[in-house]
Amino acid sequence: MAFKFAVFAAIVAVANAVAIGYPAPLGAYHAPLGVAKIAAPVVAKVADDYDPNPQYSYSYHIADALTGDNKEQQESRSGDSVTGSYSLVEPDGTRRVVEYTADPVNGFNAVVHREPLAVKAVAPIAKIAAPYAYPAVAKVAAPLAPYGYPAYGKAILG
Repeated sequence: MAFKFAVFAAIVAVANAVAIGYPAPLGAYHAPLGVAKIAAPVVAKVADDYDPNPQYSYSYHIADALTGDNKEQQESRSGDSVTGSYSLVEPDGTRRVVEYTADPVNGFNAVVHREPLAVKAVAPIAKIAAPYAYPAVAKVAAPLAPYGYPAYGKAILG
């Protein structure tokens, strides 16, 4: 019985070591030989998808009158050079504008401007009326139980 338990415990230990990622004891398992052959085409496909001159351009603008959220961004890339800008309204009512560039020679560079706004930055949120009050519930006497006994307890006859 003890030998069967020891063999079972060894199998569980090896299975846990493999599942967790610890190296198993010598001779416990062998990796299949076809793994390198399967992984090579995947690596080659990733190398085929490489674009030496990536290009994109995008922009967005948000102007929410209810919350006062007002921001925008635009960015474009050609090869390894990226240019763009974004702006947002700060809590103090100024607009922050950030213009940035990035390239392999100069790295990332940003210029930050702060502009005062003519109007208040955050619009006041409309007040919502309180919900209707529920009418008071009238208290009603409890009905009598059969035979005239009170409904809330046992009657003691005596």
